[in-house]
Amino acid sequence: MSNRVDVAVMIGTGVPQGLRATGQKVCWVVLVNGEQRGTAFSNRIEAEECRAAWLAQLSANACAMQVRAQRA
Repeated sequence: MSNRVDVAVMIGTGVPQGLRATGQKVCWVVLVNGEQRGTAFSNRIEAEECRAAWLAQLSANACAMQVRAQRA
């Protein structure tokens, strides 16, 4: 199965209350197969770093599954 990992921006009332309380009007979230994973980020750079970590983890999981299948 192919996984899609994206960064999405949220604005206005989509921004969590904790960030809005600090004056944030936008935030970024990581979506894995269309579902939000983890926290909201106050800047895109942090969200992109989280996206990269998800991609690395999903790739490692896919490789491990291939190795297991070859051994079976």
